[in-house]
Amino acid sequence: MTVRRLAAASVEAFQLAEGPVWDTVRQRLLWVDILAGYVLEGSVDDTTGRVTVTRRHSFDSMVGAVAVSDDGTLLIAAQEHLVVLGIDGTRRAGPRIVPPGVRRRLNDGSTDPSGRFLVGTLSLDGPSQRETLVRLEPDGRLTVLDMDLALSNGLAWSTDGHTLYSVDTLQHTVCVRDYTHDDAERRVHLRIEDGHPDGIALDAEEHLWVAVWGAGEIRRYSPTGALTSRLAVPAPHTSSVAFAGSDLRTLVITTASVDLTDAQRGQYPDSGRLFTARVDVPGAPVPSWSAPADRTLPC
Repeated sequence: MTVRRLAAASVEAFQLAEGPVWDTVRQRLLWVDILAGYVLEGSVDDTTGRVTVTRRHSFDSMVGAVAVSDDGTLLIAAQEHLVVLGIDGTRRAGPRIVPPGVRRRLNDGSTDPSGRFLVGTLSLDGPSQRETLVRLEPDGRLTVLDMDLALSNGLAWSTDGHTLYSVDTLQHTVCVRDYTHDDAERRVHLRIEDGHPDGIALDAEEHLWVAVWGAGEIRRYSPTGALTSRLAVPAPHTSSVAFAGSDLRTLVITTASVDLTDAQRGQYPDSGRLFTARVDVPGAPVPSWSAPADRTLPC
């Protein structure tokens, strides 16, 4: 794997940039700044790798993830419930996932090969072993896939759609399961002890790219779980990764500026910015969200 031209790509530094998604229809990048409550849209220059913010949507709570339908409608994981953001700017509340009064929030999410949206939770009230991963069905029902996680994070699927990779950050694990059966056993695929696995993405060779929070690295693993390459990023808290651009060969890396010491802030002044690099193996496309025909969801 050859990686070229790693560079800070955004002018702005974010508090906790996460969840990059490439909208292939409109050739735009989507991501969130969780703590600031922003969903951002941007352009990506294939030649320079520069990411330019073109629009931001502000929420009065934290936001964990964003997905996009074929017509441009956005599905947003707000702090406790889902929100549908129409192309005309209208917002409609979707299902509540976090029960009222429970100290947790929605975290990373993604669309499965059928276009259904999955999203997990993390605790805002100390250590937990009760965090969940749920799937939004076409009729608005929620299917619970996991309910024993410490911190649900990145999600990715094999190109045939039969395998789901999922991250439990506080358990330092990337797990794998057969996605053709909802009751399939989840088993450990990777264990990363020198940092915390965060966001993930799959490339066209079925290799998994993992952002390692605390290590300032993106790591690439073979389908058997062997480490094949590392990419050092000048920001300790690498939070997620995605493939973008017209050929899906621009690697987008989100980072955070929070939870750094004064010494780290001085040593890594670009923390919180988006980074990009060119890679010689393209990414696997992420399916669009299959929104209901009327774009409404049960609350």
